[in-house]
Amino acid sequence: MNVPAELKYTKEHEWIRVEGDEAFVGITDYAQSQLGDIVFVECETVGDTLKAGDTFGTIEAVKTVSELYLPVSGEVLEFNDALEDEPELVNKDPYGKGWIVKISVADKAQMAGLLDAEAYKAII
Repeated sequence: MNVPAELKYTKEHEWIRVEGDEAFVGITDYAQSQLGDIVFVECETVGDTLKAGDTFGTIEAVKTVSELYLPVSGEVLEFNDALEDEPELVNKDPYGKGWIVKISVADKAQMAGLLDAEAYKAII
């Protein structure tokens, strides 16, 4: 299972990569493997300011639909439009081309409450 050390993780299997005041959010390699073939990703929260733990979208696999939770508070700036035509990018490259949203981080101090790679590995 791929768990990059430079990312932070949630117990709900989202990852976050901060770049300046913005961050990319997606689901982990473990999550995509448990979901199976992803057929649709939806995010209707672009432009919304959400709190950590709020639902920012849904991800649909062949057998199930799962909610997506924001790891830290912030404004949803952008949805990865590539997922509209190729939702399987989440399966193929969950930490790269399969990112789901870009956010503006409201409070970087919230990052301290997230899991590092070793702590995440311990729960999967």
